[in-house]
Amino acid sequence: MPQSSRFPLLPYCLALLLALIALCGLWYGLGKPVVLPDAATPTHKLQCASYSPFAKDQSPFDQPFVLRPEQMDADLALLATRFDCVRTYSMTGLEGIPALARKHGLKLMLGAWVNANPVDTEREVEALIKAANQYPDVVQAVIVGNETLLRKEVTGRYLAGLIHKVKAQVRQPVTYADVWEFWHQHPEIAPAVDFVTIHLLPYWEDNPSGIDDALAHVAKIREDFGHEFAPKDILIGETGWPSEGRQRETALPSRVNEARFIRGFVHMAEEKGWHYNLIEAFDQPWKRQSEGAVGGYWGLFSADREEKGVLAGPVSNLPGWPQWLGLSAVILLGALLVGGRPASARSAFLLPLAGALGAGCIGLWLELSVITSRFWGEWLWAAALAGLNLLVLLHISLALSARTGWRSQAFDVLQRRAGLWLATAGFAGAVLMLGMVFDARYRSFPSAALLFPALVYLCRPVAAPRREALLLALIIAVGIPAQLAMEGLGNLQALGWAAVSLILLGALWRGLRPAERKA
Repeated sequence: MPQSSRFPLLPYCLALLLALIALCGLWYGLGKPVVLPDAATPTHKLQCASYSPFAKDQSPFDQPFVLRPEQMDADLALLATRFDCVRTYSMTGLEGIPALARKHGLKLMLGAWVNANPVDTEREVEALIKAANQYPDVVQAVIVGNETLLRKEVTGRYLAGLIHKVKAQVRQPVTYADVWEFWHQHPEIAPAVDFVTIHLLPYWEDNPSGIDDALAHVAKIREDFGHEFAPKDILIGETGWPSEGRQRETALPSRVNEARFIRGFVHMAEEKGWHYNLIEAFDQPWKRQSEGAVGGYWGLFSADREEKGVLAGPVSNLPGWPQWLGLSAVILLGALLVGGRPASARSAFLLPLAGALGAGCIGLWLELSVITSRFWGEWLWAAALAGLNLLVLLHISLALSARTGWRSQAFDVLQRRAGLWLATAGFAGAVLMLGMVFDARYRSFPSAALLFPALVYLCRPVAAPRREALLLALIIAVGIPAQLAMEGLGNLQALGWAAVSLILLGALWRGLRPAERKA
């Protein structure tokens, strides 16, 4: 057999082994379980957790607004295995909650939703008073309003009047709940309440705390409030950490970090004798609409009411990593089948590695899309970028192959349009960069979506439409320092997006010159 027709088996097998090891390392590295001290055990219940009764397909904005009593019954049965109490935020649709709590041996911190509409507020307050008086054995405290001052929906004077009204008609202690800074901004509220309820969410602070500093920050604020408002008790009405979403400065959401925060906080709070309520019982996907992906993932349990490993046992950032590994392996296999026999020993080594890189990036992008996508437009955007990656993977697989027959024809078609794939990646990069600069707070970093096409066309230049590529490169170039200035150099996700943007910028710059066609 002539040398040119031999299959370069050794470099191909070596590269394939490296590719499979890399994919296994990627997904196992993301999903490996971490062991931490437990916060809750079958014999040790925690104090309280925030409860919103919405299933994963529901929202408080649904019309008509219909809750499911059987769902709430099952939810409280589950929470009763881990908590002594639940906190609610509204009376609308939750009139049956006290009876269910009694059934499952739970206490309630019952909340009325106060907003800018006095009619709605009056209805909430009247229902709160009625339930507190009807279930004095279950309702241990009532909360008149939640972050209403933060939302600037009422004045402090009006809110204080509501609190006095409720206090005159119930026997339970009465409080108001808000982010800790707003107790300082509205000093008229503290004299009206029986105890002070503060929200301490280090991730959402104006200066976010990383997971290593978060507990110290919480402890300092709690101790300062204890001295400032003595002898009134302080309830930490909300504290927690998100398990998914974008990084803010050094504050990185993940399941492991959520477990670290919750378990560390519970140990600290119980050691110091603090009263606390954890946010929140279940993931609430509807919150992604107003808070981005991170808003939907503060739950101690998933939206499907499954364990996330936050309270006890080993915890994994990606418990479904074997499925994502399997998908990546299928994509890699497809790329190798399309490529067929490599064109040379060098191509034999590069083909499996390029396939693994493309497969890994597609898998990472799809995993992020599952977390972040909220409506059909975002699903279409995610699918379009995944499709772009598949086209580029197809292109590079054929470029490295010994092209005959249909492979040659397919490569010619893809090669003629390669500038379009690069321009599409540049357009996506420019759009995403504009979002990260002008509307970044709730956007996740999309690095995985563009890393593969950027690397391919940096290493293998193709000619892009000159004026369009120049404009897109300019937008990306200006955006890189701007978004880094906003995010800070401690934000690893921001640094990763900047690195991908630089690679894409290089690919666009090389595409401004006519690319030499590869044989």
